[in-house]
Amino acid sequence: MLISVIIPHYNHSEYLGLCLDSLRQQQNLQSDVEILVVDNGSERAPQDVSSNFPGVRLLQQKTPGPGPARNLGVAQARGDILAFIDADCHAQSNWLSVIETVFQNPETQIAGGDAQVQYATPGNPTFLEPYERIYAYRNRKYIAQGYSGTGNLAMRRQVFDTVGPFAGLGVAEDREWGLRANARGYATIYVEDMVVYHPARKSFAELTRKWDRHIVHDYSDYTGKSFGKLRWLFRAVAVAGSPLGELGTVLFSDRVQGAQERGLAFLCMTRIRLYRSRRMLQVILTPGSLRAEGDWSR
Repeated sequence: MLISVIIPHYNHSEYLGLCLDSLRQQQNLQSDVEILVVDNGSERAPQDVSSNFPGVRLLQQKTPGPGPARNLGVAQARGDILAFIDADCHAQSNWLSVIETVFQNPETQIAGGDAQVQYATPGNPTFLEPYERIYAYRNRKYIAQGYSGTGNLAMRRQVFDTVGPFAGLGVAEDREWGLRANARGYATIYVEDMVVYHPARKSFAELTRKWDRHIVHDYSDYTGKSFGKLRWLFRAVAVAGSPLGELGTVLFSDRVQGAQERGLAFLCMTRIRLYRSRRMLQVILTPGSLRAEGDWSR
């Protein structure tokens, strides 16, 4: 078995070295592995980082977007198993061996794992970190809906060839691809021991940019359905009132510890829910006021 690890990269050279180092230190692995880093027009290509890891292939994709970057990686990959991780993530030491074991079952077609947020300074969380530990990268939930986040995803090459490439900017490419695969009859399974670690966002502005992008994507889905705008309006109001309904989640989550972390998580969650509600109302009242821009857009 040959596993091709594909890493889209855009201005994350400070994290890329950690990602590649975590892949170099994988344990209990019998399969051969190739690693492809696909730079997507960074201000400075990560040649100096990737060259520190013998055998890593650095490719260049000029078409903007993580989807096109992953597509180029797949086109150049030789493996019969494709594993995707983001440049700002690093893998648990058994990540690849878990993937190897999972795909020894011939019935496994697509697998997604857990993505966990780490504190930059253990014991001293920022305002965002406890919230992101609970609410970001909830891949178990996404997979139950039919798709996996592409920051921790593996599939058979044959599946990708059948389903087709990832979409570009303007859509949530992980969800779009996963639902397309699901419609073709390919089930995505959740693998709890398939773990990658992701840093929390550094500012509230980064978090709002993420939600602006999702709001635009979701609004386009709603407007294509009967009574879509009315349903969107009710949803916007419901989001504003939702923080109290999340109190139990915050109090009993095993991803945070202690009163301080739970308090920060609840405050940040409340603030972002109110922001989302306001922006959802804005997009219906003033169409075109939001654009599908995000961390990867130009």
